[in-house]
Amino acid sequence: MNVVMVHPQHGAKIAINEIEIQQDEKNGWTRYNPDTPAEQVAAPQRRGRPRRVTESIEQPNSAMLASDESEGV
Repeated sequence: MNVVMVHPQHGAKIAINEIEIQQDEKNGWTRYNPDTPAEQVAAPQRRGRPRRVTESIEQPNSAMLASDESEGV
């Protein structure tokens, strides 16, 4: 018997027998029910450090051509 188990922190897994299902339920896992509305299902928590935001480097205006520079002199 295969049962999909879900956990709010660890995501989802497949339990393959009744003993494993019982142990998982003791450790906070619940049986997945596809009829449960999505609002009631908690999303897994992200682990690790957040990504570092880097500043973007402005590129020179690619539309400006060398011939445009010489006309203004």
